[in-house]
Amino acid sequence: MNNDKKPDFSRLNQRLQEAEALLGEQKLEEAAGLLSALAEDAEEYVDRNCQTTDEIQYFSFPSLFYQLAYRRVEKDPRQIINLEEHLDQLYADLGYALVGLGDYAAADKALMQAIRWNPMNCAVRLDLAEVRRTAGDLKEWLGLSFSVFSRASEARHLVRAYANFASYFESTGKDLAAAAALRCALNFDVDDPVVAELCSAWAGADKDPQTLTMAEAGPLVEAEGLPEGANAEIAVCLLLCATDDVNGANEKLAKAYIKAARALVGQKACEALLALIKESDEQ
Repeated sequence: MNNDKKPDFSRLNQRLQEAEALLGEQKLEEAAGLLSALAEDAEEYVDRNCQTTDEIQYFSFPSLFYQLAYRRVEKDPRQIINLEEHLDQLYADLGYALVGLGDYAAADKALMQAIRWNPMNCAVRLDLAEVRRTAGDLKEWLGLSFSVFSRASEARHLVRAYANFASYFESTGKDLAAAAALRCALNFDVDDPVVAELCSAWAGADKDPQTLTMAEAGPLVEAEGLPEGANAEIAVCLLLCATDDVNGANEKLAKAYIKAARALVGQKACEALLALIKESDEQ
């Protein structure tokens, strides 16, 4: 990576921390004002210094994992220049503030920019999906929810995506598909209030997801075009980042990566993937 071309946004990250402190205090108008001003400054700088071409693209991935995952999932052949300044978080925070203020049109634009700067941020994808649903755009709500399946590095995001589809399937009379989507959500060890509410409403019914096995649920969701679990490529990226810490410089982070991979694909699959990675390294 050519780091010589990285621009420097003066004090952006420091001001971003100030804005997040305001968000924590629920001072949404004040936070939105500060974040909007920061976004204007950032956009002006990006327009002058970070022009996307057929050969170069700029992102603000918060860690090497996100950059590696983007490479493997998106297959983008361009040179990636990763900015040290957290533009993805800037726009995500701005979107959060604007949603809280009820300005959904502006929030939509901010969240789109957050995804532009980090396409692998599934929390933002799901937030934008809810904004689109609020606006009555169910197609975009489902499309953004679906985009999570190939990109999610946290099980909770997959669970929410399955819950969104379960709600949609139920509303269109596809009870078995809805139950299967919920069963896939239950396959992850995540407490999700939406999933819990739906499962409680369907308990004891013919479509009770807790009576389905994964062997039954898998073909049902696949018939609707959904995967029955996490993207193994994301788990591989997590494990690669974990095993790359050969000197134990950041053991805590390595353990977090392994834990996240285990939450996505399970212990046995993680062990198999780790064995493959080790074998590849030895070769």
